[in-house]
Amino acid sequence: MGFGDLKSPAGLKVLNEFLADKSYIEGYVPSQADVAVFDALSGAPPADLFHALRWYNHIKSYEKQKSSLPGVKKPLGNYGPVNIEDTTGSTAKDTKEEDDDDDIDLFGSDDEEENEESKRVREERLAQYEAKKSKKPALIAKSSILLDVKPWDDETDMAKLEECVRSIQMEGLVWGASKLVPVGYGIKKLQIQCVVEDDKVGTDVLEENITAFEDFVQSMDVAAFNKI
Repeated sequence: MGFGDLKSPAGLKVLNEFLADKSYIEGYVPSQADVAVFDALSGAPPADLFHALRWYNHIKSYEKQKSSLPGVKKPLGNYGPVNIEDTTGSTAKDTKEEDDDDDIDLFGSDDEEENEESKRVREERLAQYEAKKSKKPALIAKSSILLDVKPWDDETDMAKLEECVRSIQMEGLVWGASKLVPVGYGIKKLQIQCVVEDDKVGTDVLEENITAFEDFVQSMDVAAFNKI
């Protein structure tokens, strides 16, 4: 994996494409991975690479507290998109696992005489097959959601409003980056990202919990919804 030379246009383009559907280099909160990539840049990316520029400006806001961000800072080459060799290796591994599955003869040869020994062999092979299948992890469906949370007026304490939203904790919910977006007449809305496990957290649950802070929140809307 890797971005290449992040001081070159080619490297910056790879970084921009990598961040098209991500808020951070790794995970859902700023970490030492972001610090490592940020430090490798010579400056802000150009305006046309808006995903990379958005990320750069966000991480720059943590400049005075970079050392306190979580994680362990690794060499730059440990971050970035998966390269062709890694993909090929993964594909070869998956193919080998499929071949291993095919090697298990569930029912034995048609010519085998149906006796006690052949029954025992068949049952052993069935047990092996089930054991192999049970070890494969189940895929957890997740979604990235961008929420617009609107206050009552321009006198609403937006810091307190965001504190209330982030206080909502439940299994399968992780809060991400946020910002205040002007909507007019001096009023700003809170735009905040979160990642949810689809079978545990839905937008209706989020809306119910967020609008419960009725002293601060007028309404909540889903600005973007993407499957991960």
